[in-house]
Amino acid sequence: MKQLTSKELRDFYLDFFKEHNHKVIPSASIVPENDPTVLFTTAGMHPLVPYLLGEHHPEGKRLCDCQKCIRTSDIDEVGDASHLTFFEMLGNWSLGDYFKSEAIAMSYEFLTSPKYLNIPKEKLYFTCFKGDETAPKDEESYNIWKSLGVSEDHLFYLPKENNFWILGSGVGPCGPDTEMFYDTGKPKCSENCSPACDCGKYLEIWNDVFMEYYRDEDGNLTKLSQQNVDTGMGLERTITVLNGLESVYDSDVFANLKLKIEELSGMHYEDNKKSFRIIMDHIRTSTFILGDDHGIVPSNVGAGYVLRRLIRRTIRHLRNLGLMEDALIKLACVVINDYQDVYKELAKNKEFICSELEKEGIKFGKTIKDGERLFYKVIKHMDSDTISGMDAFKLFDTFGFPLEMTQELASENGLKVDIDGFNKAFKDHQEKSKTIDAGSFKGGLADSSYESTKYHTLAHIMLASLQKMYGADIIQKGCNITSERIRFDFNLDHKMTDEEKTELTNLVNEKINESIPVVMEEMP
Repeated sequence: MKQLTSKELRDFYLDFFKEHNHKVIPSASIVPENDPTVLFTTAGMHPLVPYLLGEHHPEGKRLCDCQKCIRTSDIDEVGDASHLTFFEMLGNWSLGDYFKSEAIAMSYEFLTSPKYLNIPKEKLYFTCFKGDETAPKDEESYNIWKSLGVSEDHLFYLPKENNFWILGSGVGPCGPDTEMFYDTGKPKCSENCSPACDCGKYLEIWNDVFMEYYRDEDGNLTKLSQQNVDTGMGLERTITVLNGLESVYDSDVFANLKLKIEELSGMHYEDNKKSFRIIMDHIRTSTFILGDDHGIVPSNVGAGYVLRRLIRRTIRHLRNLGLMEDALIKLACVVINDYQDVYKELAKNKEFICSELEKEGIKFGKTIKDGERLFYKVIKHMDSDTISGMDAFKLFDTFGFPLEMTQELASENGLKVDIDGFNKAFKDHQEKSKTIDAGSFKGGLADSSYESTKYHTLAHIMLASLQKMYGADIIQKGCNITSERIRFDFNLDHKMTDEEKTELTNLVNEKINESIPVVMEEMP
């Protein structure tokens, strides 16, 4: 079995699929363009949904990539051996070209060939969809594995929750999958031990999804116009397996960050694993969010709220190691240096990344100091093991202390938090102040009418005009278009004056009056 660095695995993977006539496409943004239901790109297939539904991709029907992904549903698990909020997903795609037979054969070749990963065949196990009332048993995949020489005791049929891939929103292209697992050598947890267990014996390293269906909002499946293959191999997890490591945090991905934290703090990773891991994971994710060209900044809503939570949790654990907020920038620079050759936007946006980290660090430095003081004052006078919802809300309302942080501090002190009580206090406060959370403003076109299309073109003219007025740092933050009007959101450090509004109107109208031809051209 080959021991590889993360760069070597990334290059190996893309080179293998280039040899099998795939075009390498760049990673898309971590902010999904086509899905308002999620805050971040959570899987390699996310940016490719239009092409999985039948739209023609300019690079053809065979693609491969290394996609930046963020999943924060397991954020509280970060600190253990395997959970990450940011990860790189290696993927290969067939858009109506090859299907199960060729996809499985290529996967097996890449995993076991001496030229590539050279994993011993006896260390690999495979799962297939067992079928249910909505979709049939995937006997075809099972038999393909057998034809490649895999014995039946290394093959498992598992139910939908294990072997049927559906987008997080529940709506969109989906289908049965076959998953590949590495045997870690740990003993079986029981006679029924299988890759469905969480006992640690089997570690998933690759997943081939066969997208045959479209799932609607009612859960109904209909056949897609084309059969697609969507695969995903987590880079960090695979590196861990190949190098026989106990944790993703022991891989070269985190080596430079680990050394920097040890240097700054004077403490050792082995003695402070949880705080080190949370810091390494969260600062890497925060740097990638800030480094994205969408210009996300820490805030109290949407993606900005997730970013703020990650940064503030990082600061909490930096303080556990005796470090202050200024360490954020030093660690972010390590991330930028590690990844700038692969993701060039990080170097381009370095100044913005450091500036936002500094601002949030200063802001939260005071918050955490005052909030922790009140927290310990509250628990000192408690006569139960539960912090009241009102006290948790007071921490939130008075000091901007996030509920998650109160829960984390409570857990560290063997206490619980009355979440229902907090939610009630929060709701009561909202009603008193008569404020309504309008939620995210769904982006995109309401329809494809002439008027809507005209306004869509206008959005591009507006952004170009704003950049002419204020500079290239102006970024579109949102856009909603109907046949009656356009709403365009953008970043600006002040309220526009009447004179500036007039200037913008004149710039836009000048371009409209030029009657420039609008041409649609498909480009790679």
